[in-house]
Amino acid sequence: MLSNRESVETKLQRIAKKAQKEPDCQFTSLFHLMNKELLKGCFEGLRKDAASGIDRVTKEEYGKDLEANLSDLVERLHRMAYIPQPVRRVYIPKPGSTKQRPLGIPALEDKLVQAGFVRILEAIYEGDFIDDSYGFRPGRGCHDALRTLSIEVEGGSVHVIVEADVKGFYDKVQHDWMVDFLGHRIADKRMLRYVKRFLIAWILEDGLFKATEEGTPQGGNISPILANIYLHYVLDLWFTRRFIKSCEGRALLIRYADDFVPRTHAYDFYNC
Repeated sequence: MLSNRESVETKLQRIAKKAQKEPDCQFTSLFHLMNKELLKGCFEGLRKDAASGIDRVTKEEYGKDLEANLSDLVERLHRMAYIPQPVRRVYIPKPGSTKQRPLGIPALEDKLVQAGFVRILEAIYEGDFIDDSYGFRPGRGCHDALRTLSIEVEGGSVHVIVEADVKGFYDKVQHDWMVDFLGHRIADKRMLRYVKRFLIAWILEDGLFKATEEGTPQGGNISPILANIYLHYVLDLWFTRRFIKSCEGRALLIRYADDFVPRTHAYDFYNC
């Protein structure tokens, strides 16, 4: 039992160590970490100039009575009365394309709660993710992925490189599978129920409310780590535990979010 006098950071470090040491461990008690200390740290990490969601509440406005606002938020969270607000959807230019991609802008309290969940999920899953997963992880970025790819290509006898991405991934994530995957590590029902609430939160677009039956909340703090968890199970583990065993040579995978590069030293790629 973790002492209440320990800081949230210390508790998260303990969870991370346990998760790494016990890969089959299911965590049954996590939601108590969603307290004022954690959420206050998440609030401080929010951008001052971030666009406001459907509530139109800015960081500055929420911070004027921060202690009272956080106390009220924590109270609602722990009696399961907190309901995520609809996500305001806008469209922004897609780099390298004439197309636009959807971006969801959550309400301020939703950003806070999602950020708190991210801290907890990172503590559990950072030790699970494969080394060649680079997207949206602490201390990793696209330049690290490119550097690794460059080293492999220039320093090894690479015969085949395949660049691919998962078409419409963020829009097509299956909610039931997402919750099932989380269940491998998380048995805290309150954590799972709130993740499901974020997944099914309504979307406000062009003045109309739309139900969300699949996909992750793009633009939300929680979306990147949920995407990494989903792809960890359906792609990374499949590649490292099953696909590699069917190859005659050495095969590796570099993934950045839903973009990935399988590469192999096999002389006959079609034997993979």
